[in-house]
Amino acid sequence: MKSVFACQSCGAQAPKWLGRCPECDAWNSFVEEMVEKPGKTVERKGAAEPLGGGRALRYADVDAVVSTRFSSGISEFDRVLGGGIVPGSLVLLGGEPGIGKSTLLLQAAAAFASDVGPVLYASGEESEHQVKMRGERLGVGDAPLFLLAETCIERILEEVDRVRPALLIVDSIQTVFSLKMASAPGSVGQVRQAATDLLFTAKGRNLPTIVVGHVTKDGALAGPKVLEHVVDTVLYFEGDRHHAHRVVRAVKNRFGAISELGVFEMTGEGLRAVANPSALFLAERPENVPGSSVLCCVEGSRPILVEVQALVGTATFGNARRTASGVDPNRLSLLLAVLDKRAGLNLVSDDVYVNVAGGMAVDEPAADLAILAAVASSLRNRPLLPHTVVFGEVGLAGEVRATSHAALRLREAAQLGFSRCIVPDGNVATGDVPKDMDVVGVRNVGEALDVLM
Repeated sequence: MKSVFACQSCGAQAPKWLGRCPECDAWNSFVEEMVEKPGKTVERKGAAEPLGGGRALRYADVDAVVSTRFSSGISEFDRVLGGGIVPGSLVLLGGEPGIGKSTLLLQAAAAFASDVGPVLYASGEESEHQVKMRGERLGVGDAPLFLLAETCIERILEEVDRVRPALLIVDSIQTVFSLKMASAPGSVGQVRQAATDLLFTAKGRNLPTIVVGHVTKDGALAGPKVLEHVVDTVLYFEGDRHHAHRVVRAVKNRFGAISELGVFEMTGEGLRAVANPSALFLAERPENVPGSSVLCCVEGSRPILVEVQALVGTATFGNARRTASGVDPNRLSLLLAVLDKRAGLNLVSDDVYVNVAGGMAVDEPAADLAILAAVASSLRNRPLLPHTVVFGEVGLAGEVRATSHAALRLREAAQLGFSRCIVPDGNVATGDVPKDMDVVGVRNVGEALDVLM
C-alpha cells in the first residue's frame, strides 16, 4: 500500500499535503488516503452486462424502450422527478442536516412499498429501531418495507440479492464504505467506489436507487464532483428550519425538466405535499402596506406567486447598506443604480433591505420589476394598487424586457384573484389574457412606476 493526498472537494491527488488545491482552489481540503497497488481485476457485485454484447450498435438499430414510471406516492416528489421514478435510475438527494431528507424518503418508501413492491431502506446513520420510531410517528403501516442498518456496500448488495426489492434507498452515501479500499468512509475514494457500485447495480438489475448526500457549509454536495456526474438525477432539499415549508429542487434530471420545484409543508405527521404553493406564500400578506409587491415567478413548469418586501431608511453612519434575502445582492445593487439613474430616485444615502417573504429564493430576471416596485413604494411611503401582480426584466437603460411564460403567469395570478397585472410591453402582444384581468404593458421603469403608484 501507498498513501496519497486527495482533495475532498474535487478528488485531485498529490504526493504531499497542499494547503490549497490547484484544481478547485479549495483550502485545507487535502486528506491522506491509503491506495492499494493495482492487482488482479476484482469482479463487482451487480455489475451491468454490456448492453450490446460488447459491440458498437448503429443508432438506427437500437430499439427505443419507453419505461413506465413508478409513482412514489407523493405527488410533489413525482413532479420533481419528472413524473415518477424511472426503473434503473440513480437519484441523489442532498440537503442540510435536519431539513427532512430521511423523513421524505421514509414516507416515499412506505407508499412505494404499498403500491409497487418491496423496498430496501439501508441506513448508515440510524439503527432499525430508530427508523421504526420515526416510521411510527409518520404512520407507516404494514408495508413490505425492509430496514437494514449497514455501512458496507458489499453487504448491502448481498441483501439486494436476497430481498430483490423494487426500490433501494441508501442513507447516506458518505457513511458507506467498500472493503476494496482502505480509506475511511466519506473520503473521495470511498464515495466514488460506492457510487459506482450502486450505479452498476441500478443499471444491471433495472433497480431504481435513491441515495442521500450530505452538503458542505457552502450548500454544495459533499464529496467529489464526479458523484453528481454519475447519477441520473440530482435533487436539492431546501428550506428554512424556521418556516414550515420545504422545497425540493431538481438541478439535473436525465428523464425530466431541470429547475422543477416541489413544495412541502412540515407537520407533526411528516411532510405534506402542497398543491397550491402560491396560496401558502401569500397567506399572511398584508394589504395596503408600502414596500410590498407581488411577483409571479416560474420554477420549472410551475408558476408561483410570492411577496417581495422592501424597506428603505436613512443610513445612520453615512455608509448605506444593501441587504437582500431571497434575491441576488449583486442584482439588487444593479437595480438600485438603474432606479437612481433612469427614474430619478436617489438612494445613495439610504439603507435598502429586500426580502422574499416565506424564505423562498428567486433568481430569475423576471423579478426585477417587482423588486423596483417594492423599493419605490417604500421610498415614497405609498402602497401599490391592490390586487396587482408585477413581473418583468429590467435592463441597464431602464427598459423593461419581455419574459418567458407570460400566459402561464397571468393564468396563475387570475386563479388567485388578482385583477391587474403590470407586464413588459412585449408580453402584451402575445394574447391569451385571462378574462376580467387588466393587463398593462410598460416599456421602461418610469412608465412602470407611474402606472403602479
